[in-house]
Amino acid sequence: MFLIAQGSTTVPACGDQANIVCVKVFEWTGNRFLADVATWLMGPGLLVLLIVLGGWVASHVLKRAIARFTQRLARPDLRDVGRDPTVSIEAEKLRAKARAETLAGVLRSVALFTIWTFTTLLALGQLNIDLGPLIAGAGILGIAIGFGSQAVVRDFLSGVFTMIEDIYSVGDDIDFGRGRGTVERISLRSTSIRTRQGVVWTVPNGNIEFVGNYSQLWARAQVDIEVSYDCDLREAINVIRQAGDEMWNDPEWGGDELSEPPEVKGVQELGESGIFIRVRAKTKPSLQWRTERELRLRIKEALDAAGIDIPYPHRKVILQRDQSREVN
Repeated sequence: MFLIAQGSTTVPACGDQANIVCVKVFEWTGNRFLADVATWLMGPGLLVLLIVLGGWVASHVLKRAIARFTQRLARPDLRDVGRDPTVSIEAEKLRAKARAETLAGVLRSVALFTIWTFTTLLALGQLNIDLGPLIAGAGILGIAIGFGSQAVVRDFLSGVFTMIEDIYSVGDDIDFGRGRGTVERISLRSTSIRTRQGVVWTVPNGNIEFVGNYSQLWARAQVDIEVSYDCDLREAINVIRQAGDEMWNDPEWGGDELSEPPEVKGVQELGESGIFIRVRAKTKPSLQWRTERELRLRIKEALDAAGIDIPYPHRKVILQRDQSREVN
């Protein structure tokens, strides 16, 4: 046992239970402080280092697991991409990649926070810090927050599943129950939607129960053209079909906005003033309304050129005379 003289007494240099590290360091240096530091480093200090190293390894393993999980989400969804899906597949790849990157960032943040919180608590335990009051206080606080933030948890989980299932994304045109608009921002807490009137709605994710998405994969333009009862229906259908084919052959529309040639479905309804002929065209997402406007314009010009009238409302008024007055 190494001793240090202090006045008329001597004290152990490494305590009553000396270890070899303390003894050797004190033998080499003759300094009790360095001997104590070396003892701590080879005891609790080494455990703290191993705990931190374990946290670092766990965080990297979890990062890789999250990356693999989100890579699967980054694959395009090919549920229905039409007969010529090339353009839709490319658009879906970009959409899936953006969704996966957003979700990966969120999952990484949550995972790293959890891992390093536990790592810190374990490391503090090795420093002889009493964690009982801290854990008890955190538990009570967690229960209180849990009761008070059920809506927040619901919104958070709804946001995660919205991203995983790709219910909607930034730029999508959706109907969210209280209106319709374009998604401008998505977070795990809420979604911001700008309506056609320019109003921005910020809706908690947990409050969006039903969503109609007009922007996924492809869309369909549909117009009903009314022609006169007096016209030749087969000729009118022919003219409408030719107008659709010309639009498809237009480089500005065919293969760009349009995914396939417009199709004349036939007579849809016998109306009060005329006969309705339905035309449908498959388009890129969110371009159906622009396509409908262009279709109406081209079909109207084609019908005018062919001399086929688009009817206006007719009323037949029957006047009856009072015969009793005429007799008198």
